[in-house]
Amino acid sequence: MSDGLMQLWLSTGIANFTLPQVSMVFVGLILLYLAIAKEFEPLLLLPIGFGAILSNIPVAGIAEVGGILHYIYGVGISTGIFPLIIFMGVGAMTDFGALIANPKTLFLGAAAQFGIFATLIGALALSSTPWINWSIQDASAIAIIGGADGPTAIFLAGKLAPDLLGAIAVAAYSYMALVPIIQPPIMRLLTTKTERAIKMTQLRHVSRKEKIAFPLLVLALCIMLLPSAAPLIGMFCFGNLMKESGVVNRLSETTQNSLINITTIFLGLGVGSKLSADKFLNWETIGILLLGAVAFSIGTACGVLMGKLMCKLTGGKINPLIGAAGVSAVPMAARVVNKVGLEANQHNFLLMHAMGPNVAGVIGSAVAAGVLLALVG
Repeated sequence: MSDGLMQLWLSTGIANFTLPQVSMVFVGLILLYLAIAKEFEPLLLLPIGFGAILSNIPVAGIAEVGGILHYIYGVGISTGIFPLIIFMGVGAMTDFGALIANPKTLFLGAAAQFGIFATLIGALALSSTPWINWSIQDASAIAIIGGADGPTAIFLAGKLAPDLLGAIAVAAYSYMALVPIIQPPIMRLLTTKTERAIKMTQLRHVSRKEKIAFPLLVLALCIMLLPSAAPLIGMFCFGNLMKESGVVNRLSETTQNSLINITTIFLGLGVGSKLSADKFLNWETIGILLLGAVAFSIGTACGVLMGKLMCKLTGGKINPLIGAAGVSAVPMAARVVNKVGLEANQHNFLLMHAMGPNVAGVIGSAVAAGVLLALVG
């Protein structure tokens, strides 16, 4: 073979592919399958899966210095900009009415965050094994998976454990997509049919003034008590204030649609750039996936158990099921609560009641991220 032909052969993908790269391309194809065929969090898993394929193409260097994915990650994820813009968009799409009308549900959102801190202990325990070597920063980034909040998980991982970002993001969004599968068995196990059938009274009307004041109050509390959570809480409250003020509809609609959609595309591709073979195919990834499942299950269980306690304290006025919505998977967790409630009582509509702890869970996960940043960041 002449030197020219040899050089041409060595420039092809076939000659340069390694087995780990092929394996990661296969992982990317699995993510695409889950997004397209199963519709599991398609808005994120599709660009993440495609980004994983692009980042493992040999010779092309798409995720290396000079490649587009490298700069997408550097500009938007390592700086924390993309997750914050997503949080602003989520805020613009969120209605705090259910939480304002029944502020007691804030405790349900807080209880569901216990999974985060329980997972932190588990991650630190695993780091003592011969196969895994996690620092306290790594363990904190992994623990946030228990909040079931993708943008928060990406934000914290980008700050504390960028090398683990790909595995953490995939775990976070995979378990968010599996909410309808993971949560119902836990909810049924911890409650009786009588408890699941409890009908809750209709929520009171919440005025426009209350909805405008609420994000400002949340931000004020954040500033005074936990400034490290201000980036997440601040953007979330700003997005919500644009929506509830009613005077910047164009900005609110742009934030809810075009801006969040564009950012989601780049966020997914940027996360996919971290799914390279050397960072993903290891024991640490397996540990992250296992801990993510445990974290999510513990968060759901703690929310339900707090719901049972509140049911007792209120004389049966609160259905314990709504505690499961305390995780941050908005609004999927609330819909699952409503579905399980209807199975026990076909006249039992819990969706709006579950939205209270669901929104509280978003705030709770951001607060938990702020606490972890303040302690180990």
